[in-house]
Amino acid sequence: MNRLVEIRSQEFLCRERAERDFERWVFWLTQAQEWEQRALDEIAYHFRECNVAHAELVRS
Repeated sequence: MNRLVEIRSQEFLCRERAERDFERWVFWLTQAQEWEQRALDEIAYHFRECNVAHAELVRS
């Protein structure tokens, strides 16, 4: 989950930068959206791994 915290921090920094960099706000918002998607992917990966581990325990 530390990775998720890092990803969300990057997303936050990009959104913060978008608010301050008026000339490139679209770029920074796009970057933030990419980080947001990475966070969602990380969450999905974590739950898949948990489900696999749980399924293996049930089979044992």
